[in-house]
Amino acid sequence: MEEELNMTYLILDGNVELQKYRYLYFTIVFVVYILILCSNSTIVYLIWKQQDLHEPMYIFIAALLLNSVLLSTNIYPKLLIDFLSEKQIISFSACLFQFVTLYALICSEFLLLAAMAYDRYVAICKPLQYPTMMTRRTVCIFLTLAWLLPACQFVGLASIRANQKLCSFTLTVIFCNNSIYKLFCVTSPAVSFYGVFILLNVVACPVLFILFTYTRILIICYHSAGEVRKKAAQTCLPHLLVLINTFFLITYDVITVRLESDIPKTARLILTLQLILYNPLFNPIMYGLKMKEISKHLKRLFTYHT
Repeated sequence: MEEELNMTYLILDGNVELQKYRYLYFTIVFVVYILILCSNSTIVYLIWKQQDLHEPMYIFIAALLLNSVLLSTNIYPKLLIDFLSEKQIISFSACLFQFVTLYALICSEFLLLAAMAYDRYVAICKPLQYPTMMTRRTVCIFLTLAWLLPACQFVGLASIRANQKLCSFTLTVIFCNNSIYKLFCVTSPAVSFYGVFILLNVVACPVLFILFTYTRILIICYHSAGEVRKKAAQTCLPHLLVLINTFFLITYDVITVRLESDIPKTARLILTLQLILYNPLFNPIMYGLKMKEISKHLKRLFTYHT
């Protein structure tokens, strides 16, 4: 532990042979970060610019991609600084902020996917009521709740943790994730219960709701014409793939923290990176290639500039 200006600092000890590969790590992560910013921002720009994409489904997609940019910006700049630094340290307050932001944005992704599922459910199962049910006001409420609910709950969790005593000052990861719980001297049952409540509230409930809505959509499509099934598949498949990917990544994260002592350092580094790598890169590819209208505008954009 180092103390400067009465601040508590933590050591981030998750890198593998950093002295040997620091410039390689920096180059790879920098390129990945630029790709994430460019790919996600391009589709967000298209949705904002094109009037025919100003529909609830595309607005939710833009929000999801913007969420990926915010999540990446919470992690990647600090990683890049650490790769070029002699000591990989972070203040306890900054670590708590990174932890809160990371998981609040991940949980926001589940809520945004739930909003998308509801949008598709209304569009396919109740098409005549769609204009009155999915108004601009409804979309704004969904977006506000998707970002505010997880943020408020994780800020509450962090405020409880901020005053608890630390017995360890070394994290065996490269950024502040669930491993932060291993730093505290005492694990409070109340805090553990609150953590489970958050998990159920902003992960389990949205996932169950999404599964319910897509089950209903599949039942409707099964009894509908081939054109309806094709349209449903085109719009719902990307959402389902993103949901599966996000759910497995957050499950990976929880499991790796629980089994941390049994996992080799290199494997732990790779597993930790998956949480911040796959979705920010995966989402724009999924929505850019699989969503017909977005793909059409992307082709026009790049054809125009070439």
